[in-house]
Amino acid sequence: MNHAPQGDLAPVTVVCLCAEWCGVCRDYVQAFRQVQERIPHARMIWIDVEDEADLLHPLEVENFPTVLIAVDGRPRFFGPLRPQLETLERLIRAQMTAADPSPLSDRSVSELADRILAAKART
Repeated sequence: MNHAPQGDLAPVTVVCLCAEWCGVCRDYVQAFRQVQERIPHARMIWIDVEDEADLLHPLEVENFPTVLIAVDGRPRFFGPLRPQLETLERLIRAQMTAADPSPLSDRSVSELADRILAAKART
């Protein structure tokens, strides 16, 4: 699910951290894919927290779905999100168009974003 940015928009990466055993996550994957269709220039990444635990370490994800949104490689949102298509789409668009965007100051989230972006750049 990779797409290059369009026009002068900064690259947006949306990472959903879920687990295969989680019924909410299994139901949410379809909405996540629909958002990709609605925002085609966003890079959407689905990560199973158990399959890629080494990538996430030392962060623990306890609530599903947990979403990370990075704009131009810098995290702008990280946290659990209601598993609704409209909520995710609205949040992504808000982060893309923020007049005075501030990246998150949590170093562990910044490091997580760096690890995910580096790992997924190779795939």
